[in-house]
Amino acid sequence: MGFDLDTLRAAVAQHGRVVRVVIADVRGSSPREVGAAMLVWPNGQSGTIGGGALEYQAAQAARAMVAGGPAMRLSRHALGPDLGQCCGGSVQLLAEVHDAASVADLEGLEVIARPVLAEARMPLAVQRIRTQARGQGRCPAPQLVEGWMVEPVTRASIPLWIWGAGHVGRALVDVMAPLPDLAITWIDTGPARFPAHVPDSVTVLPATDPARVVRHAPHDAHHLILTYSHALDLALCHGLLGHGFASVGLIGSATKWARFKSRLAALDHAPAQIARIRCPIGLPALGKHPQAIAIGVASGLLSDIMVRSAQKERSA
Repeated sequence: MGFDLDTLRAAVAQHGRVVRVVIADVRGSSPREVGAAMLVWPNGQSGTIGGGALEYQAAQAARAMVAGGPAMRLSRHALGPDLGQCCGGSVQLLAEVHDAASVADLEGLEVIARPVLAEARMPLAVQRIRTQARGQGRCPAPQLVEGWMVEPVTRASIPLWIWGAGHVGRALVDVMAPLPDLAITWIDTGPARFPAHVPDSVTVLPATDPARVVRHAPHDAHHLILTYSHALDLALCHGLLGHGFASVGLIGSATKWARFKSRLAALDHAPAQIARIRCPIGLPALGKHPQAIAIGVASGLLSDIMVRSAQKERSA
């Protein structure tokens, strides 16, 4: 979770003045975590801080700021007594008005730190966080520190390559594209295979022979193979086994996978390597509708990413 500067920049370019509302602090139970944010403009909004009465009131207050209120506002909300929500905690919300000039001031920053109570000298604790981020590559958690809000700038750092732009591929992109940590590359055999509108965060890569593109994938990328061709699916599995990857998921039945295992073994891949490919993917209990498949596949992939991230943090 961090400061999504790309999304803010796009919203400001489209709507002019935009208010970013972020959860700055949480005490007890809350519908969202510190760093969760939404953008609000006069006739719309995007993102969420948890919905319900908290989000409704925050959006109303943000629109008042766009119309001429203060440029920054820090407020505390007791979710039960003040808003009638079942959560028993309280949150502090930081709302800030942004325009093209303020966004330009944020360009190039890795950590965005600013005073929220008064124009005060940067505390030593905040200086230390920025120094560690710059010198040691430590990404700080979003936090309110001695009257300063500190947030790392979100970078799409987890490469996800989706092979195939059919019904399931399109459903997967719809589900996964809003997640800010994923850098999605979407591959198929030609431009006509893709929908007319693709999320700005997704890189579309038409390739007559997608298997030849495998060598350009990061070695730590996650892959989902969902093409229209079993022959292409096999070629991609073969290429990825020789290239390296974080994970590979292949759409198909148990029968398809049994045949693929035999053919991959004939291509001199070791059983342990072949076993790294997950097939079938998704949750069969959800059904075979493309969106149902996409939900199951996304759930499995996100679980895998979270496990890997936790393991990486423990070993750091």
